[in-house]
Amino acid sequence: MTAVLRRDDDPPVLTREGLVRLEGAAVRLDLSGALHWPGEDLLVVADLHFEKGSSRAGRGLFLPPYDTRATLTALEDAIRRTGARRVVSLGDAFHDGRAAGRLADDDRARIRAITAAVDFIWVSGNHDPAPPEGLGGTAADVVAIGPLVLRHEPSRGAAPGEIAGHLHPAAKVGVRGRALRRRAFALDGRRCVLPAFGAYTGGLNVLDPAWHGLFDRARLIAWMIGDARVHPVRAATLLPD
Repeated sequence: MTAVLRRDDDPPVLTREGLVRLEGAAVRLDLSGALHWPGEDLLVVADLHFEKGSSRAGRGLFLPPYDTRATLTALEDAIRRTGARRVVSLGDAFHDGRAAGRLADDDRARIRAITAAVDFIWVSGNHDPAPPEGLGGTAADVVAIGPLVLRHEPSRGAAPGEIAGHLHPAAKVGVRGRALRRRAFALDGRRCVLPAFGAYTGGLNVLDPAWHGLFDRARLIAWMIGDARVHPVRAATLLPD
């Protein structure tokens, strides 16, 4: 996949260290789908959707019951690689209100180990307005750190410094005569919507009408998650589903 941005784009997108500018903060868009803010030792993830597989199974849609395990492995790896000492989960960490009760004992122990090792905040989401007790960490509706505001659902209209989840951004491009669709960070330099981190979560194309009113389309960049790096692509070159 070929990036369509240059380092001399106006306004500047990348710092010399390869970090992305977001309303005065320099952040890294991680290949895992997490956002890393090195200056604050902070890792932000969105839409983990623990136990989505078991929820589907309860409705007769049987999937391999390993989504929570895979998501936890990815989260542990991202924390280890970045060295983050603070983690914020932007809501919908649990797929439904009974998801915590369906956790396997070893998965529950892994969550407790994570929340004991770092300063962990569960932001409330529409799937989990009240994070379950007994798993460590603290709960919040919104988290403000410096110029950035972290919440589950993006606000309509101007919201400088906002980092959100909820919409599970994805993007689609044409590559060598075929269409390629990937999870993506949606970012315009002022706000960012993170891709879903959960193993069984889907994605909503950033050209879908549900995104209207959230971004200045002329400035929107879909940072598509590739196999080896994250690729910035301007909205004008993206394809609808």
